[in-house]
Amino acid sequence: MVVLHILAPGEIGGLERVVQALAIGMRRRAEVHVAAILDQPGEHPMFGPLRAAGVGVHPIVVPPRAYRLERSRVEALCRALAPDVVHTHGYRADVVDASGARRLGIPTVTTLHGFTGGSWKNRAYLLLQRLSLPRFDRVVAVARPQVNEVARSGVSRSRLRLIPNAWWPDQEPFDRATARRRLGMQDDCFQIGWVGRLSWEKAPEVFLEAVARLRDLPVRVSIIGDGRERTALEERARELNLQSRVVWWGTLAGASRFFAGFDVFAMSSRTEGTPIVLFEAMRAAVPVVATSVGGVPDVVTADEARLVPPHDPAALAAGIRDVYRNPAGAEARARRAKIRLAFFDAESWIERYAVLYETVRQPASSLVPGAI
Repeated sequence: MVVLHILAPGEIGGLERVVQALAIGMRRRAEVHVAAILDQPGEHPMFGPLRAAGVGVHPIVVPPRAYRLERSRVEALCRALAPDVVHTHGYRADVVDASGARRLGIPTVTTLHGFTGGSWKNRAYLLLQRLSLPRFDRVVAVARPQVNEVARSGVSRSRLRLIPNAWWPDQEPFDRATARRRLGMQDDCFQIGWVGRLSWEKAPEVFLEAVARLRDLPVRVSIIGDGRERTALEERARELNLQSRVVWWGTLAGASRFFAGFDVFAMSSRTEGTPIVLFEAMRAAVPVVATSVGGVPDVVTADEARLVPPHDPAALAAGIRDVYRNPAGAEARARRAKIRLAFFDAESWIERYAVLYETVRQPASSLVPGAI
């Protein structure tokens, strides 16, 4: 079986890491390729591990908004590889690239990693993505709330699958002392970690508002991640007089290795699929305070984390304060969360996708390998 994944990668985030893990994990069962749509030439961070695992990597460089050219190059790649299945990830690949595969009679699968919302532009992209979903042979939701949402977009239940993301260890984490030393953390401070894209769906401004409610505690904050909202968020931190408490790390290579240095991991998201950063915190046995959105309640319950409503900085602050005041209870929840990771093992996850591909694959006899 030949599988071709297509995405337009941003910085290494949840979507990119899921594609990387799925492609590498499927390598024992199939010939796997990843096509990355790029606006300019360059070596994306996900390429190296893919190549090292024997996955074919195909950068497709096209100017911004050159969608007709992009589709034609995807079609050319499909003619050359003759994939049994094309698996797209993200609204751009779903809308632009999957249609090229379908024109060649290739079955298409999409995984919905999460609906971001936010600006009018993102909402327009989301609408186009929703309109494209009924044309896929299979649509994968990664969180239970997505299932009904996708069904309302006209996707028949027979074509819809729920496959939550899985946890796979990628790098050995630092121990607590090493992580704190490398991040310059003081031993006498209560360290709050926040990791993710600085974008609307992750609600970093809600997190800052929550930190402002903890002025009476010796808290320090490490924000790992970057995004177009960073400048505005740094200005908001200054307005809240938090500049001495917050360190902005930007994109940090191997960010998952640092979780053990946090006294609490906070997740303030407005919307989520199945967040990989949550698995990383669980692996490090770090107490978690997270908004109860998307697939989060399916990953952890009140026995393993403090779950709070979204859009509510007071509730997020109260959850963090509870971890500070009751460390024994927080540590017990964190230990249970680490044990719960066993429910999200990568092998069974990959097997579910392998079965899914088998159900949609068709002989690609009309395609000639190597023909462009």
